[in-house]
Amino acid sequence: MAMIVSQNMVTEAEIICQKSIPMLDVKYHLRMAQEHGVNVEVSPTSNAVPIFGHVRVAAESVSTETTRFESVVSCPEMTEDSILEAPDSKFTPNVRSGCCADIGPRGSMDDEHIRIDDLATHLGFVFDHPMANAFYAVFDGHGGPDAAAFLKNNAMRLFFDDADMLQSYDADALFLKRLEDSHKKAFLGADLALADEQSVSSSCGTTALTALVIGRHLMVANAGDCRAVLCKRGVAVEMSQDHRPSYLQERRRVEEMGGFIDDGYLNGYLSVTRALGDWDLKFPLGSGSPLIADPDVQVVTLTEEDEFLIIGCDGIWDVMSSQDAVSLVRRGLRRHDDPQQCATELVKEALRLHSSDNLTVIVICLSPVQSIVQSCPPHMRRFRSCSLSEEARNKLRNLLEGN
Repeated sequence: MAMIVSQNMVTEAEIICQKSIPMLDVKYHLRMAQEHGVNVEVSPTSNAVPIFGHVRVAAESVSTETTRFESVVSCPEMTEDSILEAPDSKFTPNVRSGCCADIGPRGSMDDEHIRIDDLATHLGFVFDHPMANAFYAVFDGHGGPDAAAFLKNNAMRLFFDDADMLQSYDADALFLKRLEDSHKKAFLGADLALADEQSVSSSCGTTALTALVIGRHLMVANAGDCRAVLCKRGVAVEMSQDHRPSYLQERRRVEEMGGFIDDGYLNGYLSVTRALGDWDLKFPLGSGSPLIADPDVQVVTLTEEDEFLIIGCDGIWDVMSSQDAVSLVRRGLRRHDDPQQCATELVKEALRLHSSDNLTVIVICLSPVQSIVQSCPPHMRRFRSCSLSEEARNKLRNLLEGN
């Protein structure tokens, strides 16, 4: 006999997978429910997807106001690797984007951004075989707009000095490591270029985050507190780390290099621990400095699970969690399939939440909207190969019988 459960009877099904994550020493919970962000630190152990560094997963959760029914189920197909699955060799990213920038309540606009859906055309070459090739960046200036504007205006020269390497794209690990090293070198070169640029004051600097889509790969490089968030079937996966004094690893590095943190500011002056420019706060060339321009770089192989990427300056993230932003964009794409409108909606929401900074965000779609529509929201997913335990069946039976 089939059981029919009305929505008001069962408001949440919490799927508890028994495979543990050592660093958490607790059961790994995937809450399939409406949007309220609860961040969970996860260090992926799967070798199925090449990742340099680590990513953080923000799992969706829910607060329920009515009867809450939990069912413990056995899910042989759901493990920690369900977030980072083996790449589908047939998947090809379908790249398109939209952006929005707003001065917010500030007196000047110090943010800059770059949005290029066809990078090869900008660099003046053609790939032998058609493939995704796109480049995006956000820069959040401080001490004035000059450093951010300089990076935007010189981005192609600074970040793609070796365009031939990009044209020789290969999906093997050696090429990806070369690409990562090249981009790290580009960040440091851009920092040195700011030191030599007469039009940019030594008290002026900028954070920088870049996102490169090439073939089936996504590379994100970050120095500062801009953020990149990948939507993986509705789950927010943070592709960058906010470099702020509150981040313990950065605080330790700063103090080891002779710097100090005063009231949340590096040397009592700067709210980030990595930035390009700001040469009045850096030691002479060749010397170690508490403030550095070295980026963290993440490289992942994209699969059909990857729906879109959000990159934005901290004016967005100061008032919005990664999961909240992903959920807002996902709902928007299902409604109107317009990344430009989604970017505008993110900025409007940040303003509604009283962001006190400039606001800049880019939404980069990686999959066609049909795949987003066809994949139900997480709280409505049906999981195959999952069976209710005896205890859960008894709870459900008692609930239906009104006991």
